[in-house]
Amino acid sequence: MQLVIYLLVYPLLWMISILPFPIFYKISDGVYLLLYYVIGYRKKMVLANLKRCFPEKSEEELLLIRKKFYKHMCDLFLEMIKSLTMSQEEMKRRAKFHNLELLDKYAEQNKSVILLCGHYANYEWVLSLGQYIQHDGFGIYSPLSNKYFDKLIKKTRKRQGGTLISMFETAKTVLRNYRDNHLALYGFVNDQSPQVSHARYWRPFFGTVVPVHTAAETLAKKFDLAIVFFCVKKVKRGFYETTIVDITDNPKAYPDFEITDMYTEMLEKEIRYKPEYYLWTHNRFKHRNKVPAEYLKENTSLNS
Repeated sequence: MQLVIYLLVYPLLWMISILPFPIFYKISDGVYLLLYYVIGYRKKMVLANLKRCFPEKSEEELLLIRKKFYKHMCDLFLEMIKSLTMSQEEMKRRAKFHNLELLDKYAEQNKSVILLCGHYANYEWVLSLGQYIQHDGFGIYSPLSNKYFDKLIKKTRKRQGGTLISMFETAKTVLRNYRDNHLALYGFVNDQSPQVSHARYWRPFFGTVVPVHTAAETLAKKFDLAIVFFCVKKVKRGFYETTIVDITDNPKAYPDFEITDMYTEMLEKEIRYKPEYYLWTHNRFKHRNKVPAEYLKENTSLNS
């Protein structure tokens, strides 16, 4: 059945991916109208998330942000499809990077790097960074349930300069590269909500206490990896610019979870600048009522 679905869907995806950009974005406009006005996909959740994160904004402002978000989201997922056939030259024209010298410096020091970013702007095109750096680029991802589409997405990312590795294989891959003295960069889209049973750390995100992933910080300390943050801006439709911001080259010097705090604060600042480019359909606050009692006891001033 997986193969049947793949054979039925892939030709449509391929035909969309080869369309000229002006026609391509007309399709995105149509998808937006369908998704927003007809289907109403997760509109209540998006508005609830926005109200929670921006209580100072009026209803009118939040509804405008929601509309802008859906337009961007449709562009984003269509742009993922565009990656199937998009040339490296076209990708370089549309996804530009600043402060690459920082990664060059770490390469000269033979130092591997962890890259942290959120579901902001076009986080998928970040993997094209592999075309510019001396490190081998690895993107951490959650494998798709359909093995044929999973193979396709890995092939597509590889063509643009990055190798996808399963979140379940991350520690093993980092260990192997460390033992082989293999220069690597590991990209973490690090703002998903972890399972409560696996959560080691809770902290406020936009004023609401939630569990946060700490694996990137843990790996950086264990294998002495530098950590950088990707600050992405959507310049205009289909064009993005990313500035690489240094967090630390000595993670062991920081108390536990302080680096995770630094990253979360950077991500919040990025989102506040242009909130319509964050992926608000994620139920980021679903565990807000499950805060451990010991955390609440130590942080009595915080409202979960």
